[in-house]
Amino acid sequence: MGQARFYAGDPNGAAKDFERALEKASPALAVRARARLGESLLDAHRPKDASPVLESAAAAQPTPELLFQRALTRAATGNAAGLRADLKTVALRFPTHPYADEALEQLATLKPAVKLTLPEHLQRARGFLSDGAAARAEDELLRAEKLGLVKGAPAQAQVALLRAQVLFARGKREEAEKALAVARKGPPAIAAEAALVVARRALRSDDNEKARKLMAALDKAYPSQAAGEEGAFFAAWLDLQGGRFEDAAKSFEDYEKRYKGSRRRDEAMWFRALSHIRLEQYAKARQALDDLVTAYPKTSMAPQARYWQARTEELGGGKPATLGPAYEAVISAAPASFYALLATERLRELGRTPPAAFPQPPKQLTLPRPPELELAVALTRAGLFRDAADEVQSRVSGLRGADQALPFAHALLQLGEFGHAHVVAARYLWGRAFGAKAPDALAAFYPRAFAQAVETEATRQALDPFLVWAIMRRESAFRPEVMSAADARGLMQIIPPTATEIAQKMAEPAPAPADLFAPERNIRYGAWYLAQLMKRFAHPALAAAAYNAGPKAAVRWTQERGTLPLDLFVESIPYRETRGYVKQVVADLYLYHRFYEKDGTQARLAMTVPAPSTDGVSF
Repeated sequence: MGQARFYAGDPNGAAKDFERALEKASPALAVRARARLGESLLDAHRPKDASPVLESAAAAQPTPELLFQRALTRAATGNAAGLRADLKTVALRFPTHPYADEALEQLATLKPAVKLTLPEHLQRARGFLSDGAAARAEDELLRAEKLGLVKGAPAQAQVALLRAQVLFARGKREEAEKALAVARKGPPAIAAEAALVVARRALRSDDNEKARKLMAALDKAYPSQAAGEEGAFFAAWLDLQGGRFEDAAKSFEDYEKRYKGSRRRDEAMWFRALSHIRLEQYAKARQALDDLVTAYPKTSMAPQARYWQARTEELGGGKPATLGPAYEAVISAAPASFYALLATERLRELGRTPPAAFPQPPKQLTLPRPPELELAVALTRAGLFRDAADEVQSRVSGLRGADQALPFAHALLQLGEFGHAHVVAARYLWGRAFGAKAPDALAAFYPRAFAQAVETEATRQALDPFLVWAIMRRESAFRPEVMSAADARGLMQIIPPTATEIAQKMAEPAPAPADLFAPERNIRYGAWYLAQLMKRFAHPALAAAAYNAGPKAAVRWTQERGTLPLDLFVESIPYRETRGYVKQVVADLYLYHRFYEKDGTQARLAMTVPAPSTDGVSF
């Protein structure tokens, strides 16, 4: 009612409704109602009444709208310092928001006028660039120059470096390279960053030979700069990608010694070990892996290091009596990982029965619905889905510990709120699920979400439904409303152009982008696409790689590395994101089989990489 009155032009009436709403508001609604109350009072020309409300609302939720409105109340109540602070925050932190331009205009009219410094202009330019407004970023840099703020060689180099990035984003390559030439003449820190921009561009263009030379030059020229450290790492990594395994092993070892404080040092140890594995130098590989787990016992790479310690011992002629316990330890320590799955297959090859990663499958509990969820249910029934989601999120943030979280997660599962249940589990039930291996906690991590739609479409496409859930879990964590920075939408994260092509193949009208948030539509398109990938690639690891990086990349990798066994093939995927993606999807796929299929404990992972078909889906 308050919103209706506000938009009908009755701000005083709206303010009264928002005050009534605040009297009994849930935590989620209270934040919104307080913000709207402040806006209504301000619109009703009651700045003194609006001031304390907007002070509180903007502190709790510092959006550009609330900050700007708080600035107006501060102006009306004589808080000049607060006014300047809010206007500058809006102008600097939210440069693409319409209020940012208004904030700049008001800053210029103050007495004395507030003028931005060069670092502040650069902050705005970076904000424009990160928001995809490269033309406005270039205008911001020009404005700083016209105001005479770019004085001296260091400032000129700093501006030139940012301008080069802006020009690259605008497709003006020649101008960008001229700007980089200016930046490379600046102080060492800026020159190093400029050289790194050039090297990264070569790396992204797959010109690995040129990128290798540029990265090595960075390391040589700027060993004390962060860019030099990055150059040393990627020069070694490019040796590994180029099959120069001896050089890679030496380069990574040198990197570990020279950059002992690097955040990538554990990764360098792993790649040194991988280089030795490719050279079949198994003793040296184990030494590198030992160095890794000794120096970084809590690294996220510990499961793969433990698996490859056992695997290199096996490849070097180790005895089953030693290998068995080593593989079993991997399964026990990281039961939900790709490496537990690989260890399971290796134990079977040795003729040993692998231990169950989880003794019991997920178990969904039937519990009374917590009273905290009643309002969310009522909002959902009323069709107020956004309000319902806000209410659930607010209640989730108020949970304290696993004892409160467990019944809450199961209530969400019963309501079909799989994404929110997963959020609760990830925040509060991790130890219970993967440490204690409790089936009630596992249920929130591995639900059969939207089961009817998944099973219907999987049957229609002759597709494994567990692969759909594995992809869904990785892509959206079961949240149908998710949209990525690349405009991928919904449960299976499908971008509108891909959806249009899928619809054409299925002889359906092209969907509107908003249609992709509908679970049934999204699952239908995702299942069709996955089925086509499986027809072409015939292995879930390859299908997952193609889903993430595209079929062309997956074909190229199989042509270059397809003779490797699956474990080494996956470790050799050059895209870091895709490596992690494939590992999680494949691990989740086989966990779903073992959890929910009658003979799922017998599901086997093929350890060879099939050649993809020359025909099939290519988008």
